Amino acid sequence: MPILSLIIWIPLLGAAVILFVPKEWTRLIQLIALVCSSISFALACYLLTMFDLSSGALQFAENVQWVPEMGMTYSLAIDGLSLSMILLTTLITIACLFASLSQTDRVKAYFAWFMLLETAVLGVFAAQDWFLFYMFWEITLVPMFFLIGIWGGARKGPASLSFFLYTLGGSIFMLLGIIAAYVNSPTQSFDMSVLVQNNAGWSAELQALIFFGFFLGMAVKIPAFPLHGWLPLAHVEAPVPVSMFLSAILLKMGAYGLFRAGILLPLGLEWFLPILFALGLINIVYGALMAWRQDDLKGMVAYSSISHMGFVLLGVAAMTVAGFTGAIMQMVTHGIITAALFFLIGVLYEQAKTRNISDFGGLSRQIPRYGVMMSIALLASMGLPGLAGFISEFHVILGAFEHWGLYVAIASVGILVTAAYSLRTIGFMFTGALDTRWNHLQDIRGSQMLVGLVLVFLMVAIGVFPSPALNIVNSTATQMIEVLK
Repeated sequence: MPILSLIIWIPLLGAAVILFVPKEWTRLIQLIALVCSSISFALACYLLTMFDLSSGALQFAENVQWVPEMGMTYSLAIDGLSLSMILLTTLITIACLFASLSQTDRVKAYFAWFMLLETAVLGVFAAQDWFLFYMFWEITLVPMFFLIGIWGGARKGPASLSFFLYTLGGSIFMLLGIIAAYVNSPTQSFDMSVLVQNNAGWSAELQALIFFGFFLGMAVKIPAFPLHGWLPLAHVEAPVPVSMFLSAILLKMGAYGLFRAGILLPLGLEWFLPILFALGLINIVYGALMAWRQDDLKGMVAYSSISHMGFVLLGVAAMTVAGFTGAIMQMVTHGIITAALFFLIGVLYEQAKTRNISDFGGLSRQIPRYGVMMSIALLASMGLPGLAGFISEFHVILGAFEHWGLYVAIASVGILVTAAYSLRTIGFMFTGALDTRWNHLQDIRGSQMLVGLVLVFLMVAIGVFPSPALNIVNSTATQMIEVLK
């Protein structure tokens, strides 16, 4: 089986095996999930070693006729954008599974759903056929609905339903866009490359209308204001590993789809650029202000995700190599940073049974290793130079300034507010006198320490030595701009 198919379907094979394991064999279930996800990650790393970084073209293509009468193909391939997302997905899934080792309720179903979720997301990032893309996209709804609805917090019902209805509603418009592109193609194919070749005769008005359908589907996932309503509740109520995956990976599906839709509909993307730019600025400022208002740590990180994904919209609206590179890098760095933040919040909540920032103080005295990791993650989130968040935001602002000029300065409001609430959180939680309520807290250790160290290492490594990560995406960003212009 070709390597891309192996990466995608091995987690599903793990889910199938788990279904035949007795539910009492908890450790075996966890081991199967970890092994299958680790194999996918190892294959993704091997893929990186064979990937031609100097080429922005699609590589490792797989194409099998699926439903030829309808122009549907099982078509897979990757470029730098896809590869970066696949590497991020396989890595974060392993981190999520380690964070799930303390899960005791319905372990068999939990890990099986998680494996199906990984397969569906990997399929989205590798698919080169719009129908196949849509199929994988919709499959992600089901495991996420159950992971939040069964294992979530006190308001898990409304949270899972809100997530499902918002995303499904957006997907309907995206499906209409896909159908419109298919119907207007002379060869009536769902293949992405074929549709790109056949769009020359499409008017700007038609492309803008089709792009609008795609954008509504993608905007819900990103999420773009005002279609963000599902996100804070879903994040707060979801189990910590699900929050990690939701923020680090699922939000990137929307941004990823936006790039692919833009390549298909360049005139439609051009028409929407002012809207994307405005929404990006709104996301950055609104998300930061709402994060500032939160006392719940998960709520703060949830709203910060809205703000940080605004930089992706800003990078796409820049229509420059620097902007596209920064947007893709923001998808990667935000994934690492928010996964670390949600993970560390979960570590603390396991012992303290509270996530309220105001409840803590002086924790660096009691749990110093935890304090260092959490502080680095918060500093990276605010875009401190030398950490991962800075390099992506710098590229986005540079690229957007080339296109939009001083209007980009509005984003500085969000950047300053992000710095304020990040430093405030560090101050509240880790400085001052230690409350006697927290004398029982134990510092991070074991598998939790391993996950935290890996994520913090990546934040520092990408911040100090960004070239390896930039090399993966730069050629693809350059080729995208050449195609669009």
